[in-house]
Amino acid sequence: MEINFRRATAKDSEIIGNLVVALTNEISSLTNAKHFDIDLNETIQRCNELIQDGHYCAIIGEYENNPIAVVTMTETYALYVSGKIGVVQEFYVAPQFRASGVGSMLIEQVKGYGKRCNWSCIELCTPPLPEFERTLNFYQKNGLIPVGGRKMRQALA
Repeated sequence: MEINFRRATAKDSEIIGNLVVALTNEISSLTNAKHFDIDLNETIQRCNELIQDGHYCAIIGEYENNPIAVVTMTETYALYVSGKIGVVQEFYVAPQFRASGVGSMLIEQVKGYGKRCNWSCIELCTPPLPEFERTLNFYQKNGLIPVGGRKMRQALA
């Protein structure tokens, strides 16, 4: 199976938005909780703005010219890792392509991008456990290690 990966542009915002909404819907469905208040059109518009402003980047995986995977990332800084790091915000592979190696190929794309950007490491949060234990295992098999804690949030608006 040949998967083509490419760095997304603002023109890909609709593709990214659709895949990210699929991800958030899957998380909410499997956990029986609405973790996200996400609207497709707003997500597409926000994605476009973030990419255009240089605050956000994405890599899209395509099979037979159809988008099947996406990873979105942002760059930030932290003293505890000696500087610049990449934070994976969303990581999604269409269900029918899971367990076929697409996710591992996408992780390799992230690592390559991070090395070109001189990131000291990449970080991400997994979806809620135990429902996403398989996701945690996937990341560990691909070289990421748990560093503790849980993602926490407080809305400011």
